[in-house]
Amino acid sequence: MTVVRSTLPDEARRISGEALQETLIDLLGLSLIGKQAHWNVVGPRFRSVHLQLDEVVSAARTHADTVAERASAIGVPPDGRPETIAKVFSLPAPAEGWLRDSEAVEVMTDALGAAIARLRERIDATEKADLVTQDLLISITAELEKQRWMFEAENHPRES
Repeated sequence: MTVVRSTLPDEARRISGEALQETLIDLLGLSLIGKQAHWNVVGPRFRSVHLQLDEVVSAARTHADTVAERASAIGVPPDGRPETIAKVFSLPAPAEGWLRDSEAVEVMTDALGAAIARLRERIDATEKADLVTQDLLISITAELEKQRWMFEAENHPRES
């Protein structure tokens, strides 16, 4: 059943819809990684890392909502169900249990880096299909790169 008719041609809608869905999964998963680390971080930098993790979670959740609404606007129903996320999510995640502050920073740096790399591929894929979706992906990438930079700076010089 089609509820919302897209203003995009079918192929452009398909390409954009896939990019948006994959981005939605990454953002929802990133918010879960951030919360898991937030609840379990320990160490001398606990407070600053704890608060910084919430910034990433907030940004990921806000962007996830925007991405899902863009998908809906072009006639693609977004799927953020837990079983969907669990089935296809593949960003680096923290191990179970307590997480040293330096480990939490490293996990977030790695997860953000992987999400950014995939976003850049989607930016390329949507260039001809839908500039509006591409613009949205570019703005999300800019925010995630800022967050990654802030986390990477936490562990400078990189601990062995």
